[in-house]
Amino acid sequence: MTDTLAAPATHLLEVRHSRFLAHAEAVDGPVPAMQFVARVSDPDATHNCWAWRIGQDYRSSDDGEPAGTAGRPILAAIDGQGYDRIAVVVTRWYGGIKLGAGGLVRAYGGTAAECLRIAPRQPLVAMADLGLACAFDDLGLVHAALPAHAAEKTGERFEADGAHLSLRLPAAQVDALQRRLRDATRDRVRFHIPQHPETH
Repeated sequence: MTDTLAAPATHLLEVRHSRFLAHAEAVDGPVPAMQFVARVSDPDATHNCWAWRIGQDYRSSDDGEPAGTAGRPILAAIDGQGYDRIAVVVTRWYGGIKLGAGGLVRAYGGTAAECLRIAPRQPLVAMADLGLACAFDDLGLVHAALPAHAAEKTGERFEADGAHLSLRLPAAQVDALQRRLRDATRDRVRFHIPQHPETH
């Protein structure tokens, strides 16, 4: 089980007169990740190095630092702290003393790792979509069961044959909700997994 950030986080570290400031934030896709990078980067700073991970998708940038000394250590900090769906930017203001490749790796990776270590965490819960159809007489039972399974109604339509609901709920709750509603309605509820034309 991986986590994301419950709230944006920052951490400042000074290494031999250079200041390193990490900004971290939860993101839900590459576009918001790059928007976050653009928003928190300081154009007056020496470097704005960054990394983000969203599932199997990831990117990083050394922003002019020697190759592999900034972006990759930031990404390693994200992975090492067990995070997903986050972006981290570490901004550096040069203090006049060269740190060398090893020093840069430690400074960028260390600032990012400490920022994430002290940040508020939130477990990532896999969500699932579920459709169901029921008779009007069973609608009260269906609605009563939803909160216990953290199910959110995302759509509802009424047809001649009854009510049709679209739900979003934690994937781990799907089987339990289906069992509960089958028992409560004597197996009159029908379930289906909605087909989404667009891909996510």
